[in-house]
Amino acid sequence: MARLKDEKQRKLSSRLWLERQLKDPYVLRAKRDGFRSRAAYKLAEIDDKYHVLKEGARVVDLGAAPGGWSEIAVKRIGPQGRVIALDILDLLPITGVEFLKLDFLDATAPDRLKVMLGGKADVVLSDMAANATGHRKTDHLRIMALAEAATLFAREVLDERGSFLCKVLQGGTETVLLAELKRDFETVKHVKPPASRADSAELYLLARGFRHRSRTD
Repeated sequence: MARLKDEKQRKLSSRLWLERQLKDPYVLRAKRDGFRSRAAYKLAEIDDKYHVLKEGARVVDLGAAPGGWSEIAVKRIGPQGRVIALDILDLLPITGVEFLKLDFLDATAPDRLKVMLGGKADVVLSDMAANATGHRKTDHLRIMALAEAATLFAREVLDERGSFLCKVLQGGTETVLLAELKRDFETVKHVKPPASRADSAELYLLARGFRHRSRTD
């Protein structure tokens, strides 16, 4: 009985999600503007306010597929910049974006990325989210585990004074990650762009001014 109930709940949830997508102004706008996902506007709105993507920057987009954030990044940094998108999923080509099909958790990923860049990154982006289970606490823990892993990756590849932007969920454990980031960056804040749905627990952590430290500090 419990399994049947779960299946019904998932079907209802999927139907509600589809109905919301069809009515979502950002989804309609993405189709009109030619972006691959509504998520593109989240990064665009954050960058409009905080100017993370500077001309000529070297940018890494973790879990990039389908590519909405990479599309924004490559437009903002100009022809002198570099965008490298990492994902275990295939990514359809984006002009100006280099794609590395690789799990960022792979132990070789940071070094392979730095070789591609010819050095370290100025910006690391992560809009990653684990597949939802429908169980709020489990989903929160899974996305926070991804965020913590992305933070460790950013520490390995960011240049001095670099920036890190990462998706988290409200729910308590994000304060632990916030405290850790404050030890490594000059400024850290929560941001919620207008394109992030008001009824969503989704937030972003924006950390700027990376200070490289050894793990014993």
